[in-house]
Parts: sequence; C-alpha cells; structure tokens
Amino acid sequence: MIRGIGVDVVAVARLRRWLEDERLLKRYFAGQEREAIYQRRDGAALSLAARFAAKEAFAKALGTGFRGFNLRDVWVVNDALGKPELHVSGTAARALARIGGKRLWLSLTHEQENAIAMVVIEG
Repeated sequence: MIRGIGVDVVAVARLRRWLEDERLLKRYFAGQEREAIYQRRDGAALSLAARFAAKEAFAKALGTGFRGFNLRDVWVVNDALGKPELHVSGTAARALARIGGKRLWLSLTHEQENAIAMVVIEG
C-alpha cells in the first residue's frame, strides 16, 4: 500500500552556491553524501541539487514537511549501476515508521538548470 508520494524540483543555480559554504553542506548533508557530491567534480552542483530535491520529496511524501526529522538523517546512495536509493536513520526513520512506511522508492533526474526527485513511500 502506498503511504505517501512526494515530488520536488530544485534550481541547480541555487545549490551551486552551497558548494562554497561548508557550513550549509554539513547542516543538510551526511558525510558520505558530501563525499559523493565532491567526487562528481563538474557534476557536483547537479548531484547536490538532485540529493536536496530527494530530501524535500521525502518530506512531502511524509505529509509533514520538514517537521519531525533532521535532513542529515535522509541521504541518497547510488548502487553499483548508479541507481539512487534513499536511506533514512534516526529521526527520519522514526518519522517514516509513524506513517507505516516500510520501503522507499526514489527517482532522480537533472539537466542543466533543474533537478527533480520523486519519492514513494510503501507500507
């Protein structure tokens, strides 16, 4: 059963500036996420925007917005083939459990100026 669906779009230019501000990156992104973003070099801004869109889409799928969980407790990991997977821990895992969420589905896309994420919560 579907417990929630969230979609978000992020302007890449907005997040490009965040690459210069380590304080912001540490506030919103887990350590392994920051490492993955920096490894992308020329594509770092696109990756950052897509990952932030995933966090926002997760919040929308929960139906609570950003209340009740820390953004660093939600992160994107790419498998060996590059498929993105959404992981949660701590406050985000508890928020997911409160709505009966058991499995997360994530789709990301980005091109030039925009990054889009869609999250489906299955229960």
